[in-house]
Amino acid sequence: MRVLALLDGTLADPDSPQIRVDDLGLLRGDGVFETILVVDGKPRELTPHLDRLDRSAAMLDMVPPSRAEFERAVELVIGNWTGGSEFALKLVYTRGVEGGDGTPTGFALGVEIAAKVLKQRTEGLTAVTLDRGIDADLADRAPWLLLGAKSLSYAINMAALREAERRGATEVIFTTSDGSVLEGPTSTVILVRGKTLVTPPSKFGILPGTTQYALFRAAERAGWTVLVEPVQTSELYDAEGVFLASSVRKITRVNVLDGKQLPDSSALLAELQGLYESEY
Repeated sequence: MRVLALLDGTLADPDSPQIRVDDLGLLRGDGVFETILVVDGKPRELTPHLDRLDRSAAMLDMVPPSRAEFERAVELVIGNWTGGSEFALKLVYTRGVEGGDGTPTGFALGVEIAAKVLKQRTEGLTAVTLDRGIDADLADRAPWLLLGAKSLSYAINMAALREAERRGATEVIFTTSDGSVLEGPTSTVILVRGKTLVTPPSKFGILPGTTQYALFRAAERAGWTVLVEPVQTSELYDAEGVFLASSVRKITRVNVLDGKQLPDSSALLAELQGLYESEY
């Protein structure tokens, strides 16, 4: 099932053409997006997602998205969804048509969650580390590279996932060329040391994670220590648990990394999932 809402407050047929062939989002990936988890009719972390959409658009020097229009589109999709209790809600915002008057293109699209994602939530996954070809200071030194923006230009991320498949894995953890951990193509990396959760800092050009932030809020309330600090790749192999956090996949454990079996973190997963769910 799919439900499509446009920014003018109308519903549209997702099976009919809606995007012009000269839209810059299609031609050049010139736009931004967000993916939100909706559970029982309630969008999770909607305000942080809209804040991040604003931030990404600003990094691309785009016209600021209309929050009221996107909120209305979100309500339309949720109000017309008749599928399962959970679904993914995608917000897309492009620079508009090439040579046009500068009017952006935007919409909200509700889609079902893939069976593969639901399986990974419970069973975990196998990942490999891949060099992103950058250093930890590049985001500050070269802001035009848009590191940390959630842009539509996802070709590199998808290529990395195909490389993971060639290596017998399903996911990727990006690293800098000097071995610092960054993020997954669609997720935030979290490792566990005792009662401490650690994630790398966004200053490395990492997308600030909404799910990771929700988990850290809950964990801190429950007495955990939460740290945002640099992590070396070698630390992942020795951690009590390595997890990937994302809106739709929630908290997912990494079972095998670079061909090495990691410690059984199933009990930790249950605890972290419980903490995350306690936010809602």
